[in-house]
Amino acid sequence: MQSRRQKRLFSIILVIGLMAGAVGAMLYALSQNINLFYTPGQLVSGTGPNKVKPEVGQRLRLGGMVVPGTVQRDETSLRVRFDLTDDSGEIATIEYDGILPDLFREGQGIVAQGILKAPTLLVASEVLAKHDEEYMPPEVAEAVKGIRHVPPSQWQQNPPQNPQQNNSSSTGNYGG
Repeated sequence: MQSRRQKRLFSIILVIGLMAGAVGAMLYALSQNINLFYTPGQLVSGTGPNKVKPEVGQRLRLGGMVVPGTVQRDETSLRVRFDLTDDSGEIATIEYDGILPDLFREGQGIVAQGILKAPTLLVASEVLAKHDEEYMPPEVAEAVKGIRHVPPSQWQQNPPQNPQQNNSSSTGNYGG
């Protein structure tokens, strides 16, 4: 018959082993969903001190500027192919089958997510277009069209004017 200490030690080792197995299984499952971000220069040259390059078949995100004149659209489908570049001058090719975002255009920054099929070819499942800091939704642009901007330093000489009449009472009731 085993002693009480041996049974307790066996139980503790079993629990620690099961917990380690569960954590290992979770990390393995999560590693399938990790999307690493690369630029075309990093894709070609590698990253880090060891210049590690992504492997063909790896899922990743690739970001850069669409090279003007490289967008090729298939006449019979939604398939499109274009090149990306970054400040390193390296070029990577993106293939995408789907509807591109409205902000997509040549010379614009994009991020494509997909699977690397060749060292510089990404078959994208999603394409996201970036916009500049001066972007304003059409509704907001229409609303502020008539408002004249006066810097705060000049408010004493030229107080800001709102072309629309204020219909609320002077009590500060903004809720209506």
